[in-house]
Amino acid sequence: MTDKPIEIKKASGEYVDFDESKLRHSLERSGASESEISQVVGEINALLYGGISTEEIYKKAFSLLRKSSRAKAARYKLKKAIYELGPTGFPFERFVGEILKFEGFKTQVGVIVKGHCVNHEVDVIAEKEEQHYMVECKFHSDQGNHCDVKIPLYIQSRFLDLERQWKNHPGHDVKFHQGWIFTNTRFTPDAIRYGNCVGLRLVGWNYPKQGSLKDRIDVSGLHPVTCLTTLTKFEKEKLLDKQVVLCKELCHRPTLLEEIGIHKQRKKRILKEAHDLCDLQT
Repeated sequence: MTDKPIEIKKASGEYVDFDESKLRHSLERSGASESEISQVVGEINALLYGGISTEEIYKKAFSLLRKSSRAKAARYKLKKAIYELGPTGFPFERFVGEILKFEGFKTQVGVIVKGHCVNHEVDVIAEKEEQHYMVECKFHSDQGNHCDVKIPLYIQSRFLDLERQWKNHPGHDVKFHQGWIFTNTRFTPDAIRYGNCVGLRLVGWNYPKQGSLKDRIDVSGLHPVTCLTTLTKFEKEKLLDKQVVLCKELCHRPTLLEEIGIHKQRKKRILKEAHDLCDLQT
């Protein structure tokens, strides 16, 4: 007779059975070795009790991983680091713009675009060959918030107004136009159903199965500065205020750290973590 599964509490308040394979998979994605994974999983299993929160499990796993490798711990905290791009949505817009640029798109972030009826502030305009996208970024600082059907309904109406105007431009009558939504959380089933029905592209943290936000970050190797465990919350905020969102920006422009008041000794530690993180590949 097998032991009864232990129920854990998600950020949404929902209770689910603890799944060790999911923990192992998240540790694998961080670049942790098999021995590191076994150690973390063993200690987590010893810690489990009915009703334990996913946040407590995460904190323990993160703490254990950080002892062996700050860069791996930084990668493990990716999802939380994306939430730390707030409270405004602008750093997330820039982050999405950088991912699309890596994928070969020509991008513009935070632009006013003339529609047929009114002007629209668009988070990202992305173009590649004959593809032309209006990209809206829906950032949530609370893990419990999801994008419900009102979001794609609203975005689709804006896209149709823009598309009607775009098609008046020379050469645009043969281009493929589409609306696109990126979110750092999840879409409700109705939001997905509506988006698929009208032809909106939807990208959430775990959606779709191939090409989710998490997948795109893994493929691109682009990580936000909020991943770094050697930076304080205040220092991360100062970098975001300077519109610095990527770890690789620190690798290419180390003087950015001096500009926010970080001294030489700490600067070396931070840059080492940033370089190690940028070099990690699954």
